[in-house]
Amino acid sequence: MSTPSTVDRAFEAALYDTGHATLDTGASLLAADPASDTELARRGEEFVAAAWRRGWQPADVVRLVRRDLDDLHIRLLAALVRAQAPRDRARGPRWRAQLDDLPGEAPARTDRFSHATAVLELYRLLLRLPALEPLEETAAPSGAAARPESRMLTRVRALLAKAEATGFPQEAEALTAKAQELMARHSIDEALVASRAPAGAAAAAPGACRIGVEPPYEQAKAVLLDAVARANHCRAVWNEPFGFSTVVGFEADLEVVELLYTSLLVQAQTAMTKAEAAQRAGGRKRTKTFRQSFLAAYAHRVSTRLTAAARTQLTDDLLPVLASRDVAVTDRLDRMFPETTTTRLRGVSDDAGWTEGSEAADRARVDPRRPLT
Repeated sequence: MSTPSTVDRAFEAALYDTGHATLDTGASLLAADPASDTELARRGEEFVAAAWRRGWQPADVVRLVRRDLDDLHIRLLAALVRAQAPRDRARGPRWRAQLDDLPGEAPARTDRFSHATAVLELYRLLLRLPALEPLEETAAPSGAAARPESRMLTRVRALLAKAEATGFPQEAEALTAKAQELMARHSIDEALVASRAPAGAAAAAPGACRIGVEPPYEQAKAVLLDAVARANHCRAVWNEPFGFSTVVGFEADLEVVELLYTSLLVQAQTAMTKAEAAQRAGGRKRTKTFRQSFLAAYAHRVSTRLTAAARTQLTDDLLPVLASRDVAVTDRLDRMFPETTTTRLRGVSDDAGWTEGSEAADRARVDPRRPLT
């Protein structure tokens, strides 16, 4: 029987028990044996590969590490993910974009004991990741060039960036409305092109992506994302424990959901900051309850208006095309999530916060699309 390696003994002490004493024991073993470094790194890459097999993606793990650990652990994770990537299977464009967003520098070494402690803390988290619903992103054919971003999306990004930066609500409203108009046109054009594909051509299928929905006030943020998703022919399912929603839809629609949701969050935060300042100037102390109520009202109001726009602004020529895509999206959602539950917003009890949030949502309104010509 072979003698366990230093890494095996450290793992036995530290990874399968949550106590600080056992973590110190494992870190001491690793710190005392520099020859174990190569095996320790290799085992970390194996933990990363196992996380991918269980349905996790780089951005998902980064979110969790940021929530539960700290920046040092994020940089350790980034180094592991990059080291494992050349041995990974081919992945799609969203995955590659997540790799590009990883921190660029490896963490500077401190003393060996502190470094080993941080590594073991990270490995504990990776080891305990449960299985997630696989997103099954399709990789581009070998040698194929990445699809360039459309001119429309480039224009949308520019419009939303201006809406987020301006200090004038009316200007932000006009810019956001124009962006939504372009996004709606883009989605419809994509649907019509797909519907006119030659018989026998491979039909596009709905995909899925995960979008972070993180504290604070994550319930209200999840409601907002759900409203944006439904208005853009997608569906969202919130995973509260791990801080994200899975959005299911066709690729063109997924892109615009990410853009609009992110922009509305920024605009909501800006409006909430101004509302709090006005309340303080009036002698009223603002609290966590005010902010929770503000964002809940913002999400509720945006949801109401987007849902109404989605129901009333469709022309008859589009109904068959969009109905078939809605069926496909629902089918994919049901296969990924055969069991879902609903939740109710909690902690919404500040009248001033609710009023201010509703008014902010009105200023960030999204106008319906123009009829097809």
